[in-house]
Amino acid sequence: MTADDLSFATEHLDGEFELPELAESTFPDVYVGLEVDLLAPGDGVVTDRHHASAGRYEADDPQNQIGGQISPFALSGWLRHGCERVLQIAGMSACHPGESNADYMRADVYDRDLDAGYHEKGSCVEGGAGESGCVVYELFGGFGAKPGVLLRRPVRFSPVRRQVDVLRGEVEAHYRQLHTQVRSRNGDDGGQPLRHATRDVVGNVDGTWLLSLRELKPEFVGLLVEAVSFLDAHSDQFEFQLGGARNFGAGIADVEVVNPLYSDREIRRVYNRAQDSTAAMREKDEKWRDVYRAEFVRALQDRVSDVDGELRPAVDRSGVSGGGS
Repeated sequence: MTADDLSFATEHLDGEFELPELAESTFPDVYVGLEVDLLAPGDGVVTDRHHASAGRYEADDPQNQIGGQISPFALSGWLRHGCERVLQIAGMSACHPGESNADYMRADVYDRDLDAGYHEKGSCVEGGAGESGCVVYELFGGFGAKPGVLLRRPVRFSPVRRQVDVLRGEVEAHYRQLHTQVRSRNGDDGGQPLRHATRDVVGNVDGTWLLSLRELKPEFVGLLVEAVSFLDAHSDQFEFQLGGARNFGAGIADVEVVNPLYSDREIRRVYNRAQDSTAAMREKDEKWRDVYRAEFVRALQDRVSDVDGELRPAVDRSGVSGGGS
């Protein structure tokens, strides 16, 4: 099925929903705006060079203009965690991301997770693989050949702004390999280094992460916008920070769903520091915020209400402006 063949499926939901025309929106693509001062995703950085040039830093030195990719694995787990929390806030359990027989590092972790708002992976599918399961199961996939309907791409980054195309899910960012000497605290050692530690980091991340839906159900969009809103509102909490090195302030991400009603030119305008939003963009912001966003969340409420009661109102309405979620 191509993007031209897609349309929002609402037959499985009660009631009618006022949804935007696909031709007048970015769907089936969803752009998540990322602004992160420091990101340390561990092994999740792939660069076109091994490290910056040694010696004095020169901005025009090609070795100091390192580009690359940020793996979607860390991003995906972070987004999924937000989706799980939205469902749990609604009083619904979420599909566990791991297998019950996996080799976990802590005893009884799976059982404790089940008590904390999860159900066993795939147990929400009744009657075989033909059934849909819970919203998280559908979005992120399940066992074996059951892929998720949410396609999560790598994020390409470059320190050169003119080489960044936000319509392709790219960000402006600066890669560095940090070097630290772990030194002895024993006075007899005179501060001798014990070991050398390195960490790959990406700083000043600014751009978009491109997601695509292989199937269009309004509750999928509702869950994504609520999850992104939740992650933005709780960005400084340890468990909702992005990537590793959280004790050092890395992974505090300001995130938003870029207004899906924007045209390609308007999305680029959001990330052009020399341009402000237009009157047309502000009208679309109002329509998205007051009409369509509420309809997508209402579809999510309808999807979960038959099981666990109504979903609470939007997680974070404060500070929502512009193209935000």
